[in-house]
Amino acid sequence: MSSTGAPQDPTPAADWLAQHRGEVDATVGGLLRAAGQLDAWGEHLARVLDGGGRLLAAGNGGSAAEAQHLTAELVGRFVAERRPLSAIALHAETSSTTAIGNDYGAAEVFARQVHAHGRPGDVLLLLSTSGRSENVVRAAQAGRRAGLRVWAMTGAAHSPLAEASDEVLRVGEPGSSTSAVQEGHLVAVHALCAAVDAHLLGTAATAAPSATAAPAAAAPSSAPLDLRPAAARAPRAAGVRRPRVVVVGDAVLDRDLLGRSDRVAPDAPVPVVDLHGVDESPGGAGLTALLVAGRAQTTLVAPLADDDAGRRLREALEGALDPVAVHALGHEGGTRTKTRVRVAGQSLVRLDEGGPATPTGVDAGALAAVLAEADVVLVSDYGAGTTRDPVVRAALAEAARRVPVVWDPHPRGGAPVPGCALVTPNLAEARAAASAAVAGATPDVLAEHLASTWGVRGVCVTTGAQGAWLAAPGTEAVFAPAAVVAGGDPCGAGDSFAASAAVSLATGRVPSEAVVAAVADASAWVAGGGASGWRAAQREAAQQGSAAAPGAAAGGGSAADVVARVRAAGGTVVATGGCFDVLHAGHVATLEAARRLGDALVVLLNADSSVRRLKGPTRPVNDEVDRARVLAALDCVDAVVVFAEDDPRTALAELRPDVWAKGGDYGGAELPEAPLVRSWGGRVVLLPYLDGRSTTSILARGAVPPVSQTTTRETAP
Repeated sequence: MSSTGAPQDPTPAADWLAQHRGEVDATVGGLLRAAGQLDAWGEHLARVLDGGGRLLAAGNGGSAAEAQHLTAELVGRFVAERRPLSAIALHAETSSTTAIGNDYGAAEVFARQVHAHGRPGDVLLLLSTSGRSENVVRAAQAGRRAGLRVWAMTGAAHSPLAEASDEVLRVGEPGSSTSAVQEGHLVAVHALCAAVDAHLLGTAATAAPSATAAPAAAAPSSAPLDLRPAAARAPRAAGVRRPRVVVVGDAVLDRDLLGRSDRVAPDAPVPVVDLHGVDESPGGAGLTALLVAGRAQTTLVAPLADDDAGRRLREALEGALDPVAVHALGHEGGTRTKTRVRVAGQSLVRLDEGGPATPTGVDAGALAAVLAEADVVLVSDYGAGTTRDPVVRAALAEAARRVPVVWDPHPRGGAPVPGCALVTPNLAEARAAASAAVAGATPDVLAEHLASTWGVRGVCVTTGAQGAWLAAPGTEAVFAPAAVVAGGDPCGAGDSFAASAAVSLATGRVPSEAVVAAVADASAWVAGGGASGWRAAQREAAQQGSAAAPGAAAGGGSAADVVARVRAAGGTVVATGGCFDVLHAGHVATLEAARRLGDALVVLLNADSSVRRLKGPTRPVNDEVDRARVLAALDCVDAVVVFAEDDPRTALAELRPDVWAKGGDYGGAELPEAPLVRSWGGRVVLLPYLDGRSTTSILARGAVPPVSQTTTRETAP
């Protein structure tokens, strides 16, 4: 038989090839008609990879080999020499399949890896001839939840994978064999590689990046939501892109009339309030946007009235320490304004005016363009009508197909659109939204019920001081407990929770991680005095240029927030300090006594390096993170600040407490820091020492026997 000619006699292989050739020709012909889609994919993928993003690919059987082939070509080269690109074929070998499958089920083998490797803005390409493989469909769903762009290559028929993906390339004709479709996938993979290389090589000499270039995905962050102004935060590393969050909802103008009241009116049984200040700032979705702006590029989409209050609201957002871009919708009626009269940190009365604030004349194209820039969309519903507007709802439903949408609902607002990544009702809102049969159920049951009812990917029912319950349809709930907070103000805690969750999802966290972080941030918000404490800190920062507290605040709220809240209410700030290595009854007695001297207690805690210098190389027993966490859990402690010096004078000079309280017997000698505290009018108070309690004595009583004795006992027969 000639190596180039047709065989002289028919063979099984020749018969199969002859019959199969027509299928292959039809498949390649169909790909020619889909060349525009492949080129668009190649252009998008080139931008993602060139911007620092990555491609994930997966499939089963022969499709797994094609996924590996695609990623190998991108890491290596296809057409010409270029830099390696980040592309990962999700593992399908026995180790990954058995390890992940045994713990999470075979259907989660690829989905688990998508959660591990995928970041918002990355691309996930899934190959399946039938489009019905459950593990591939689950991977698509996981990718959508994590904010990846999900593409599928399937056969000609409609399939669950096509439904779960953002875009699908159907290969072959109806009735095509599996082999023809799989071969078509390989040709499509090669065409995609050629398109990627062409777009990369064709733009390599361009000086400026394309205005539409897909930016690199934001790096995942484990840090809590930083509610301090920009001046108080550490500088951002050069070249690190902040995630983009678009907040959609109802904004209001919050006004606090601050005063004091010492008498009752002679003409009516009401207190007389002598005003000494006005605190005005954005509320509702406006406050949520400001909280997000601390860690993300933020745009607020909200109805705004064209009146004086509306202009002040816009100026406050755009001129904030962390500015918020505003995309204004038409606004029915005057600006919604909530005015509170506050005395000693408490509201006496609230006056509402304006509205109804229903959006008018919404431009669908302009709204879609704003949402297209988002890594995450956060809906902050305050019941004024934005989430009921049909144009807004259609835009949000489309956004939920592309990026995570976090929806903070309101009883008077619209129901969450299907496909939301996370919906965050409080317990009362969850009960109101649930069917009568389960309205009285526990939060975990409510979360799963609402996730299924709304058709969303996850519902987190927040329960205030208890914490939050997260569930997806058909799953058991995850409980995220809240830290114990003594006192505080819960006003705005829901906004803080939603803002934190949205930023976490935008930086690559999975929903359970986002909820845990959001619970911690909401607890810190409450401990810091809620919305009033936050506004006071912002006002002080604007006046001083920075609201940074000394050291790292590790308590329920930052020291700056605590001090601002207490002083805004005319209260007294108390501070105490020490190593607090092994917390014992003597420590607790001192801390409780110190807290009674004022309205808040800040503990200045010696860092590990300081403790070693003061106590010796074997101390501390517990590191500074654990020591700070234990102290912060006490009801009598409002904030903890860690300092590295051997004495607290530097930290005291920045904190400037009204009272410096120290426990122990100083034998009449003056504390070294006493003159400093008195220099700003502060007082020094010594507290009685609880006899017989000390870390040193406790450690001595529980000391390990000498090494020689221990060795003898362990080696004795």
